[in-house]
Amino acid sequence: MLSYPATIPLSSRTLNDLAHRIRQHRNQHRSRWRRLDPGRQALLALAHLRNGDTYTRLAAGFEVGVATAWRYVQEAIALLAVAAGDLSTAMARIRTLAYAILDGTLIPIDRVADQRPYYSGKHRRHGVNVQVIADAAGRLVWASPALPGVTHDLTAARTHGIIDALSSAGVMTFADKGYQGAGGTLRTPFKRHRRRPKLSRRQKAVNKTHAKIRACGERAIATLKTWKILAKLRCCPRRATMIVQAILALHRVETSHYPR
Repeated sequence: MLSYPATIPLSSRTLNDLAHRIRQHRNQHRSRWRRLDPGRQALLALAHLRNGDTYTRLAAGFEVGVATAWRYVQEAIALLAVAAGDLSTAMARIRTLAYAILDGTLIPIDRVADQRPYYSGKHRRHGVNVQVIADAAGRLVWASPALPGVTHDLTAARTHGIIDALSSAGVMTFADKGYQGAGGTLRTPFKRHRRRPKLSRRQKAVNKTHAKIRACGERAIATLKTWKILAKLRCCPRRATMIVQAILALHRVETSHYPR
């Protein structure tokens, strides 16, 4: 098998942070000798998450077994997921925002035995639902645990307690029509229905401005999906939450918009 050098579009700060976590973990557990040192293991995990490299390719490139590559990646993901923090932790940053943008995205997955809960009729494919909170500039602030793709965005937001948390904090939040009826501080566009078959000129103007604001939220979703592992998850859907949390932790290290 041929191998070749490749690049990972991340800073050395991210590599050093993950290597430090791995080194601490090994010291705490008095781990025995490993085939790769903490720095190389961190590089292997980042290649998998950012570039989407398969375990077979990683094993060949780092001269380890496929099972060893899988174990190293899973260990790194678990360490990062612990550091990601939950919604209550993220609210400390969200409260300081002028306003927030809430949107949902579908992370595609392979078909599984019990595939019905994961099929999204909206997207016409199998996947998991992840709720994303962005700031006014479209920067990724927080991403929720994953739910089966059949879950509606409003249901997912309520399940995670996002709407209650934003409303309790008094944070004005913009969302699309899928969140109609959420209440609280969530603002959605005007929608035509049986009793309102046509929108007024003012309502159309409000919707246009609303759409411009929400468009920034797409940047946060795009930022999340620059991690190629999320192009299509080829693992058990139950592992999606840990992967998203690991990416969120790495994103916070990579960017300096918010204090860690």
